[in-house]
Amino acid sequence: MTGRLPNDCFALPPGVDWTPVDEALARLGERLAPVTGVERVDLASAAGRFLAEDVAARRANPAASNSAVDGYGFVREGASGTMRLLAGRAAAGEPFAGSVPPGAAVRILTGAALPEGVDTVAMQEDATVGEGTVTLVALPKAGANTRRAGEDMTPGQTILSAGHRLRPQDVALLAAAGHGEVAVRERLRVAVLSTGDEILRPGAPAEPHQVYDANRPMLLAQIAAWGFVPVDLGHAADDPDEVRARLDAGAREADVILTSGGASTGDEDHVSALLTREGSFAEWRIAVKPGRPLAMAMWRGVPVFGLPGNPVAAFVCTLVFAAPAFRRLAGGDWRLPAGWMVPAAFAKNKKRGRREYLRARIDADGAAEVFRSEGSGLVTGLTWSDGLVELPDDGVSIAPGTPVRFIPYTAFAP
Repeated sequence: MTGRLPNDCFALPPGVDWTPVDEALARLGERLAPVTGVERVDLASAAGRFLAEDVAARRANPAASNSAVDGYGFVREGASGTMRLLAGRAAAGEPFAGSVPPGAAVRILTGAALPEGVDTVAMQEDATVGEGTVTLVALPKAGANTRRAGEDMTPGQTILSAGHRLRPQDVALLAAAGHGEVAVRERLRVAVLSTGDEILRPGAPAEPHQVYDANRPMLLAQIAAWGFVPVDLGHAADDPDEVRARLDAGAREADVILTSGGASTGDEDHVSALLTREGSFAEWRIAVKPGRPLAMAMWRGVPVFGLPGNPVAAFVCTLVFAAPAFRRLAGGDWRLPAGWMVPAAFAKNKKRGRREYLRARIDADGAAEVFRSEGSGLVTGLTWSDGLVELPDDGVSIAPGTPVRFIPYTAFAP
């Protein structure tokens, strides 16, 4: 870990109460910066990593003008339908040794560098070979069936920018540009801590008043699926000393910490109380459903995102707020998920005041149906759904067929 954010990174202006979702996201985008170090990796392990610097091409692509087809190369100016066929050929990796004078042609294969004098290639399907000659059905236009040197990229041209997350096709681009390794950000390490006296390890014997810890395994799995390094801080009871020890471990081992539970300002919200006393704490009361209280803090120089304890709210807040923040902290550019408009397969009257996210999936007719209940305690809605329907801050009446914005879960990936 090398980068550090200022301790007042998450401070809110005086008098701020309820914060709209767009404003909360804009503030995060303005204040967050990469916190990960830089390393050089070979291309075989570069996919999924964020570029640490702009990358320029080291060579032209193609490096030499070449043939796009199997056929016959010649100089177009002054050419006739029948030309003298030279001995030999040009192949990829086996250039033609001589030059091709006007009135002559040479056999050339796909990818072969154009011999000196050649500027045009006729396809072999349009040619008939005789005794020492080649006759064309029709003369192609000058430059036909050739690839110009540097038409894809030229030396020194910026081909990828810092903050870009490398995909397999980007790895191909880097290889074609002459790079065998690249400078990337180290993988973001995300620590996860669940808190609360009522929380139990999944599978343990439970009393009716106790709750299984669904958040921690869910968040650890999501972090790994996003290509980051999950760090399991375990579960802490509602004890300040225990919470402090776990947060200290997270600050040592990770770049950012996610907590669930205890993030509001109630009597048993020990996470927020501890962060207030010994770190820096700001309760972002975001006008969102499900969710609302989202703790933003710094602990020993490491950013902390305090999620609601309810699994549905924790999941939605992770997607909407933590995912773009993680991308930025990991060295990526600030980016929000892309959705699209689809017809609704449900009816709802929404009041003005909060952005709402409904668990949804696309039915066989291409419309968005929503889970049977908006209750954020129903975890089955997360597995039933494939994404979220986002309803605007303003009031809205939705009937079947009304356009609504659908965001698949995959679109939230950093």
